[in-house]
Amino acid sequence: MIGLRLRLLSAGALAVGLAAAVPLAAQPAPAPAPPSTAPAAGAAVPLDPEAATEAYLARVPAADRARSDAYFEGATWLELWSFLYGLGVAWVLLASRLSVRMRDLAARSTGSSPLRTFLYALQAAVAAAVLGFPFLLYQGFFREHQYGLSNQTFGAWLGELGLGLALFAVFGAFGAMLFYGVVRRAPRTWWLWGGAVALAFVIFGIALEPVFIRPLFNHYTEVNDPALAGPILALARANGIPADHVYTFDASRQSKRVSANVSGLFGTLRISLNDNLLRRTKPEGVMAVMGHEMGHYVLHHAEKAIVIFGVLIVAGFAFLFWASSRLLPSWGARWGIAGVADPAGLPLLAAILSVYFFVLTPVVNTVVRTQEAEADIFGLNAARQPDAMADVALQLGEYRKLSPGPLEEALFFDHPSGRNRILMAMRWKAVWASGGPVP
Repeated sequence: MIGLRLRLLSAGALAVGLAAAVPLAAQPAPAPAPPSTAPAAGAAVPLDPEAATEAYLARVPAADRARSDAYFEGATWLELWSFLYGLGVAWVLLASRLSVRMRDLAARSTGSSPLRTFLYALQAAVAAAVLGFPFLLYQGFFREHQYGLSNQTFGAWLGELGLGLALFAVFGAFGAMLFYGVVRRAPRTWWLWGGAVALAFVIFGIALEPVFIRPLFNHYTEVNDPALAGPILALARANGIPADHVYTFDASRQSKRVSANVSGLFGTLRISLNDNLLRRTKPEGVMAVMGHEMGHYVLHHAEKAIVIFGVLIVAGFAFLFWASSRLLPSWGARWGIAGVADPAGLPLLAAILSVYFFVLTPVVNTVVRTQEAEADIFGLNAARQPDAMADVALQLGEYRKLSPGPLEEALFFDHPSGRNRILMAMRWKAVWASGGPVP
């Protein structure tokens, strides 16, 4: 549900996370680690990272591996079906002229162009949600229960979906109002200014989400146990993260997945970890995960992603300008769309952008995967818990394929695979087991 909410709120959201080893460039200031968890010094037999990785993977029963592989591979196919289903919804709204009727209804309600656009977009969001509900029901509820990954009753799931759709409708309608205002005022360069508006929405969402959006779906409480919060805050301060509080949230109400984050912009920084992580992971594992999440913050991954995806968004709006100028003369009259400034054409514009970002999926995945690998390295250097990191990688393997082929990982993985994460940890351990690299 978290992934679904992010997509709803950012209209196809952008994530930030290479399976190949990245140079040990960022050497963060390490927090003191318990002596019992540090790599053994002067080991008699050098550690073989490949063999150690295989030993970790062998811990997972074959049936569990088969189930997680099937879940991940099915989810990959669902990305394609979701894309095609979305195109189908856009076609229905356009070909049935439902989009035109909603525009006309909004026009009869008010004489204000911005308000007419806002009212139309609200209707379009509701219509798209109704048409898309069967797919969302299968993907978000039945399939998650089929693989034992959801803890939600149908009522709880439906309530969260409704809340997510309501937020999407309001934010989306406001965004549509701004976009069509730009189109009316800059008919030749709206693609540039429209891209800037979309990027501003992404930045606004990143800043807003940790403090105002996530608490709508989960209950956050401050961690007051010094044994838990103390080491996390010490690790944060040692690496220049200005945090004074640690929060936990009740993700177990939705699933058994472990997660944590250090997120926010412009004063909305928040360190939070879910209750599944506390319940299912040893303290060393918690520190390994927090080291990784702090790596995203210290390495400025959010800011770098904004720049990268800002370029992709503006390029996407340039593609939108080009494609719409060729499709509307042929199809606009048939669908009752007066031109690109007509809000009734929103489903067509959304479909064009959907095609653009679907084709770019491997590029987006590579950006995300690269940053995730960088954060893994940072976390190893900061928390110094390679075995705990390997244990967590196995937990994440409950819903991610642990050992894909290189091409499969390059195309479809937005995080490094479990095998590559464990291998990275074992390589780190092998280097530092004897006290550090040879000068």
